[in-house]
Amino acid sequence: MDILQKPLMQRADQLAHAVYDILPSFPAEEKFGIVSQIRRAVISIPSNIIEGYARTKSGTFVYHLEVSYGSLMELKYQLFFSCKRGYISALEYQRCWNLMDEVGRMLWKSIDTMKSKRT
Repeated sequence: MDILQKPLMQRADQLAHAVYDILPSFPAEEKFGIVSQIRRAVISIPSNIIEGYARTKSGTFVYHLEVSYGSLMELKYQLFFSCKRGYISALEYQRCWNLMDEVGRMLWKSIDTMKSKRT
């Protein structure tokens, strides 16, 4: 099965698009600040899933899934901060939070499954 068709990748892609859709509402002065950090974090999630999948060693795939998870945690705080600053609405935050939560659970399950196969 193509990696792009896997549920984890589809949800990570959906999250990336949802986050990109809310970024135009941020103040112009944040273009090179928090907006840049959010873009980097959110695009890192699916990018690392794909990169890890393309590698041949299972340990490398786990490493990239863990990097994706770390980027997801960064994104969670960045959007929390942005909501508190009024850059995004509570509804936008909740919609993204739901996707982040789902992607996080899927990533963690994948990491756990891959690690248990190695032992």
